Amino acid sequence: MARIAFIGLGNMGRPMCDNLTKTGHDVMGYDVVPAARDAYAAAGGRVAATLAEALADADTVISMIPTGKHVRAAYEDEGGVLTHARPGTMLIDCSTIDVESARAVSKAAADAGFVMVDAPVSGAVPAAQAGTLTFMVGGTAEGFERARPVLAAMGPKIFHVGASGNGVALKICNNMMAGMSMVAISEVFALAEKLGLDHQTVYDVMTVSSGNCWALQSYCPVPGPVPASPANRDYQPGFAAAMMLKDMRLSQNAAATSGAATPLAGSAAALYQMLVEHGHGNKDFSAVFALITGRLTSVGG
Repeated sequence: MARIAFIGLGNMGRPMCDNLTKTGHDVMGYDVVPAARDAYAAAGGRVAATLAEALADADTVISMIPTGKHVRAAYEDEGGVLTHARPGTMLIDCSTIDVESARAVSKAAADAGFVMVDAPVSGAVPAAQAGTLTFMVGGTAEGFERARPVLAAMGPKIFHVGASGNGVALKICNNMMAGMSMVAISEVFALAEKLGLDHQTVYDVMTVSSGNCWALQSYCPVPGPVPASPANRDYQPGFAAAMMLKDMRLSQNAAATSGAATPLAGSAAALYQMLVEHGHGNKDFSAVFALITGRLTSVGG
């Protein structure tokens, strides 16, 4: 079993740590936020007071942190992973960040003699808790094979999608699709209501018809049809609107850099920005339905 230094003990990181521990890995958690360290320790996790302490005995590093800036600091800054990790330590970054940062960190790691992969995840908090995450892994074949046994403790679907940065690239494309789909499904339910159709009828027919998709079948944005969806608990995340806005912005930055035309994604990004600007960034991204239908005041006040 691996000796893992896990960096980032937030909503995703903590359940990922829990599943690594359950499968026999030796996990030492670290977070720059003291409250996150305290919460993990209170739940029975082993916590390091410093990054250097977390890395001291590790043969594997996993990070799950917010942005490219944070990832680069954690790995490249003086006192970071590339300074303190032992020779031969396997580096796995599961963060959703920009492609340029992912490739820059990977190059810095390779220059320092480490094998590193970018392995962002799909499935959000429920899948992190259940150990059913999907991993999109960018890096060498060697890196993929070394990372796979550790990743398997957190999810069964692990795909090698190409060179360094390709994991992040595919994750950006995936979340762009999820963000656009949720807006589309929300508009469908808004129209269906105006036409006198009830939510359950729309769901029952469309899930067996050509309009079916993940956003409808598994994460329906209206209360009722899918009991486990955030719509049934006042849009508590799930996957927060602020995080979806971050990912939609990543998609638009990638589109601008590569010259890809993504007009629908741009419109969806604008709606998530409105949702966040209305003070609902901490609600699930499916609360975009409340924005579209003018019900924001009934969603979290």
